[in-house]
Amino acid sequence: MISQHLPVLQVVVPLLFAPLCVLLRRHTLVWCVALLVSWCSFAIAILLLQQVLVEGEIVYAMGGWDAPWGIEYRLDILNAFVLLIITGIASVVMSFARESVLKEIAEDRIYLFYTAFLLNLTGLCGVVITGDAFNMFVFIEIASLSSYAMISASQQRQSLLAAYRYLILGTVGATFILISVGLLYAMTGTLNIADLAVRIKEVESTRTIITAFAFFTVGVCIKFGLFPLHYWLPNAYTYAPSVASAFLSGTTSKVFIYVLLRFLFTIFGVEYVFDVMLLDRILLVVALLAIFSGSLAAIYQNNIKKMLAYSSIAQIGYMILGISLVSVTGLMAGILHLFNHALIKTALFMVAACFFFRFDSVSLKDLKGVGRQMPFTMMAFIIGGLSLIGTPLTVGFISKWYLILAALERDWWWLAVLILLGSLLAVVYIWKVVEVLYFQSSDVDSQTIKIKEAPLSMLIPVWVIILANIYFGVNASLTTGIARQTAVYLLGGS
Repeated sequence: MISQHLPVLQVVVPLLFAPLCVLLRRHTLVWCVALLVSWCSFAIAILLLQQVLVEGEIVYAMGGWDAPWGIEYRLDILNAFVLLIITGIASVVMSFARESVLKEIAEDRIYLFYTAFLLNLTGLCGVVITGDAFNMFVFIEIASLSSYAMISASQQRQSLLAAYRYLILGTVGATFILISVGLLYAMTGTLNIADLAVRIKEVESTRTIITAFAFFTVGVCIKFGLFPLHYWLPNAYTYAPSVASAFLSGTTSKVFIYVLLRFLFTIFGVEYVFDVMLLDRILLVVALLAIFSGSLAAIYQNNIKKMLAYSSIAQIGYMILGISLVSVTGLMAGILHLFNHALIKTALFMVAACFFFRFDSVSLKDLKGVGRQMPFTMMAFIIGGLSLIGTPLTVGFISKWYLILAALERDWWWLAVLILLGSLLAVVYIWKVVEVLYFQSSDVDSQTIKIKEAPLSMLIPVWVIILANIYFGVNASLTTGIARQTAVYLLGGS
């Protein structure tokens, strides 16, 4: 039955269709291919999550070779949930992409952009679904190389420098991860993640494993842009084509935080990571620095995309803060924020793309008063901003509520206060945009230019994901249930 092969189809479908984009070349045809593949991948992810929830862990041996001799794809509640995030964001972004890509990318490069997009989707899905550490590294490289290509596809000259910076730092991070995998293999003789988790206990006190742990932690933190290893992130998100910014901000950091969770909780183990290596203390401090440094930097930005990029650094801090609390509620909050932030930031970057579509700019000085003339786009930004702040009835509130509960469970009132202060900083930079776009006078009011709303082909996907921000903020039982079940599983439950 085809349902037995869904794990491999999750990776193979986008991989096989990526070269087709090179052959077809016509921008409408390649967009249709990318759109179809994205929605097929989303449907597969939904079926896999349902299967995991009903039947438990799925193990798929590639080529009939059982692990540890062969590569296996292994799905549990954690990576099935992350797959849903990746493919869901890909589907909405591709539905939105056609007009935006035509606007921002030279016509002779459009087919290459969609090819890179499908390769990136392949890599991200492969990273999440594989049960082999070296195979995970291979997929990390596929995802990374294609993301460099996506970022550099913009017609803005700064995009090349942004892609180059990402290339250099991304290569450093990937090299650190590869060194870690090599050291683990040298000490255990296996690359299978489940097998590593068993064998590593015999050698975990050796200097080699400690070194592998250090290399891995630094390498993966570079890849998802944790403060102070985030130098590549602001410019990459700012100068990439808007579609690439929306997709990468909604998926890339989530996938590499998944990698962090997989290695820390599955391979190294809770006791070793937090009792022996005391990583929770380091992560707590770094997460708080990320929240406040990212938020303060966002306040001083006059470019909406760069503001959202620095905001992403702060939001990554909230995810890591949840992990650092090493409790079911804290870890649940961090995992929940993976999903919620994907909805929030993808929506906001798509709104920024709508503004760029009409004005060729996302600088505040060029957008004075346009909110009154693009009311549906502006309302989408306001709702997305409220969700980013953590207003009740939005997904952002759910994540921060559980983070505060996790802090109070440990009687850390000071931490709950700091979480609230971080949200207040978000109010400042979101209000700054609202004030300029809605309340200030437009520079084109005296002209005869009539400003139009964004096209329906862009507005409808924006509002789909904005409504998802509200729906999962009002009815959070599904996402909180999965996140809690995942947290229990990672902390040693069945």
